[in-house]
Amino acid sequence: MSKSLSGLAPLKVTCTSTDCEAGLHCFKQKRRKDNRTPPSGPCRACGAELVDFERVYQRRPGDVGYTFEALRRECIRHHFWHKEIDEKARNHALRKGRVRLRDALIARLRKYVGPSANRLPYDGRQTPMVGNIVFYAQHATACCCRKCIEYWHDIPMDRNLRDDEIAYLGDLAWRFIEERMPDLPDEPQKVPGRRAGWVSGGRST
Repeated sequence: MSKSLSGLAPLKVTCTSTDCEAGLHCFKQKRRKDNRTPPSGPCRACGAELVDFERVYQRRPGDVGYTFEALRRECIRHHFWHKEIDEKARNHALRKGRVRLRDALIARLRKYVGPSANRLPYDGRQTPMVGNIVFYAQHATACCCRKCIEYWHDIPMDRNLRDDEIAYLGDLAWRFIEERMPDLPDEPQKVPGRRAGWVSGGRST
């Protein structure tokens, strides 16, 4: 992680944050003047064209390596790929175990980003930053809100997600979880309660 990025407070990193000198950009385009302007493209700050979005938009499971490489070039995604998983999120994952956690991931995607954006008046605010590794996975893989899903995965905001799209986004997020917690056991584990004084940054599901 770059020195400048590592010094940022977690809640200060947003979808439009950039640190172009460190190779961390934002590919979400500025407010569109007409419907023909694509939601994604070159870095909105420096203009660098670093992502082949047509390739990412194919959503091919066999090409997920390129998709992850591209995601890590964006400041907000890089932050979650490298940010230390907080204690509450780690314990929550252990209490769930792999099978139940994956089920919870799909259920969360279906409930919080599955509906069209016009049915989500809080779109852009439905995924907390900490407290559940699923939240980390959603931000890291751009399936945290319908705006991010549109510009990273080319899925329109004005309709519900199809089952195959939820499955694809779920696979991306799950691969993140497997990379960040490779030793997560299949079965739920007994984990002592969190330390007194721990401040929650978000509700777990």
